Amino acid sequence: FSGNGLYLLDEPEAALSPKRQLAVMTRMHDLIREKSQFIIATHSPILMAYPDAWIYECTSSGVQRVAYEDTEHYRITRNFLSNPERTLKILFEDGTEG
Repeated sequence: FSGNGLYLLDEPEAALSPKRQLAVMTRMHDLIREKSQFIIATHSPILMAYPDAWIYECTSSGVQRVAYEDTEHYRITRNFLSNPERTLKILFEDGTEG
């Protein structure tokens, strides 16, 4: 990657730990300061948290811009991390366990 470019990334988090995702965000930030732009398809709430990112969600209703906190990925991650025991209990009571 170098400055003043347009980068299209498809799930860059796929093989990255959360720590490495943060490292990617740091590099993105440096490149954005050099006038680069990014279009990223991601499921990562870490990457979606980039400041001032425009987030679009594809649903059966079409494509629409959404706030970070309104993304399904953010809500699921927040709920799980705030109370993993409760989340797992609900998940397993719904008959979805192995």
